[in-house]
Amino acid sequence: MPTSYDIPEVLDRREGPHGEVVLRRHGELLQIIANGCFLMDTSDGRSERLLVDAALGALDGRVAPDLLIGGLGVGFSLAHAAAQPRWGRIAVVERERAIVEWHLDGPLGGISGDALADPRTEILKIDLVGYVNETSDTYDALCLDIDNGPDWTVTEDNHGLYSPAGLASCARVLRPGGVLAVWSAQPSPEFEGSLWNAGFQQVRTEEIPVARGVPDVVHLAVRPG
Repeated sequence: MPTSYDIPEVLDRREGPHGEVVLRRHGELLQIIANGCFLMDTSDGRSERLLVDAALGALDGRVAPDLLIGGLGVGFSLAHAAAQPRWGRIAVVERERAIVEWHLDGPLGGISGDALADPRTEILKIDLVGYVNETSDTYDALCLDIDNGPDWTVTEDNHGLYSPAGLASCARVLRPGGVLAVWSAQPSPEFEGSLWNAGFQQVRTEEIPVARGVPDVVHLAVRPG
């Protein structure tokens, strides 16, 4: 018979413009569920940290590079970036107001509190797809963690981000020699091909071992100088 520990506790449930988002507690873990799809939890964070580290390592010693993070999530990527003094501006795009509020005034603030107080950090409450299409800002690195990968998106409209037009928009917000890093729950050779076809260079995939199943991965690509 299940115990109270086995049953996730719903801390908050919101209906937003892109569907339902839920914050749950399961034992010691906090979990974000989007439209009934498990998105992420606070169990580890290795892959989110590698996402940021891989982007920084690919910038070849660039001084105070500016970073754009697509997706606030549970805050691991932001917290890790803000803990590294080498980054310049750190902008995070998050379209779900509920997720932002769970960090500002809720239980996820335990992960992101110091990062949100960092003067380099800015939260942009906007849809990432629209932002990369319209902004005049440019960055040295763009780290995408808004889906379970290019082949497994949270909402249908996110598919466009991984299309030729979407990748062209990602390249547009990157400065010459800038790095695109995309987290995925599984490798995607097809997406590697899409990156090459979009004009990116030095395309490669780094694996992150997990306890069970196929590895998580980070797809990396560089905008030509």
